[in-house]
Amino acid sequence: MTRITKLNYKIIVFIMGLLLVFNGGFMSVSALVSAIYRESEGFDILAASGVAVSIGAILMYLTRNHVKELRKKEGYLIVTLGWLIMAFAGTMPYMFTGSIPNYTDAFFETMSGFTTTGASVVNDIEILPKGILFWRSMTHWIGGMGIIVLAVAILPLLGIGGMQLFAAEAPGPSADKLHPRITDTAKRLWLIYVGFTAIETVLLKIAGMGWFDAINHALSTLSTGGFSTKNASTAYWNDNPAIQWIIIIFMFIAGANFVLSYFAFKGKFSKVWRDTEFKWYTSFVVGFSVLGGTLIYLYADPSISSIDHPMVLGEMESAFRHSTFQVLAVMTTTGFVTADYTLWTPFLTIMFFGLFFLGGSAGSTSGGVKVVRHIILIRNGIMEFKRTLHPNAILPVRYNGRALQSGIVFNVLGFFILYMLSFIVGAIVLAALGLDFDTAIGGALSTLGNVGPAFGDLSPVDNFAGLPQLGKWWCSFLMLIGRLELFTVLILLTPFFWRNR
Repeated sequence: MTRITKLNYKIIVFIMGLLLVFNGGFMSVSALVSAIYRESEGFDILAASGVAVSIGAILMYLTRNHVKELRKKEGYLIVTLGWLIMAFAGTMPYMFTGSIPNYTDAFFETMSGFTTTGASVVNDIEILPKGILFWRSMTHWIGGMGIIVLAVAILPLLGIGGMQLFAAEAPGPSADKLHPRITDTAKRLWLIYVGFTAIETVLLKIAGMGWFDAINHALSTLSTGGFSTKNASTAYWNDNPAIQWIIIIFMFIAGANFVLSYFAFKGKFSKVWRDTEFKWYTSFVVGFSVLGGTLIYLYADPSISSIDHPMVLGEMESAFRHSTFQVLAVMTTTGFVTADYTLWTPFLTIMFFGLFFLGGSAGSTSGGVKVVRHIILIRNGIMEFKRTLHPNAILPVRYNGRALQSGIVFNVLGFFILYMLSFIVGAIVLAALGLDFDTAIGGALSTLGNVGPAFGDLSPVDNFAGLPQLGKWWCSFLMLIGRLELFTVLILLTPFFWRNR
């Protein structure tokens, strides 16, 4: 006999209220930044904060007597609805201050922030108030590690277990945990996240950035987001290589598994070096950076001007710095820009197109397919050749020296197929809305992979402001499913999810 179970809607509403309180709290920090710079918009941001906190507190109060039981179904609903609630509430600072008066644009910018995509519809970033610029960066930082993980860290104080939330928030094939208790894992992840952000901020300040720019770019780098305080993005500091090398280092760290950072802090470097994904990730970064730098030096000027290339050390450094920066920016889905890579020879344009599919490591803040999935796909493909020759042999796919369960391999295969289908459908919809071939493909691939800059009219020197209104909502949907790795959102669209079983 099948047991009939109903969704625990009260706990879902309660946690939505909790997330709104969190969101409002972070808005108040942005209001404080406005106050420091004596901006009148600070009062509007504070009002937005008050609305979010008030609504959240009311929801929590009305559902305070909920049953403290959280199952997998509720976990998927809470994660997806939580991101939507955060995005809808996050539009209020833009709307209240009039910085982005169009609601579609405000929602796109907010969703782009929370999903760490970095695609923007703002044509002149530098005229925005400091408090709004800080809020843009803060949405990145909150979304980077996941507001849900933050909530998980304090849910036990409310008598609620958080394992189901963590599983829905991070559904990749890596199940590494720092501590047996999931709440302690979340706390350690946030401690590492905050620590790296503080370190990068100080280093950027020492290298020549002002405190405000340094804080904002650290928030965007560690979250692999890409929002900048400058119209030219990080190309604004092309004459300061130290700043760009610092960002390169922290993009690399942010694109690696944060569990490995924890092991490194504990002095367990052997666990870092032995990790299969880390070795592949590092090899990809180094290999593509060297290839790109060589071709840039020989055939294209990094500053996008036509000059000769004598053997000058400064030019070589510039070529390899720009190559490494853009390889990491695309591969880790950070999306910062130092130059327009679509003008770096046709071969490099194709190479960067391929990097859009690569992604960073599982357990990082990056988007995309993730390196570990590519490893499993490649190894499973090789095993299929061997199985063809030896049909009776048991040939499992191995990862980190262990045989993987067939369910994990099937999950990865299913994810990749679903990812490609989502990309194709995404591009078809954008093309149907009137976008040309390059722009439609680039827009779908960029938003689904949470990268930011793309191709065509969405190249690194353009933005998403020219998209039709419906196109912005569609890209917002692609950003959401890409950030939550497809299954978490798309499973809600299936009829069997809603059956009371």
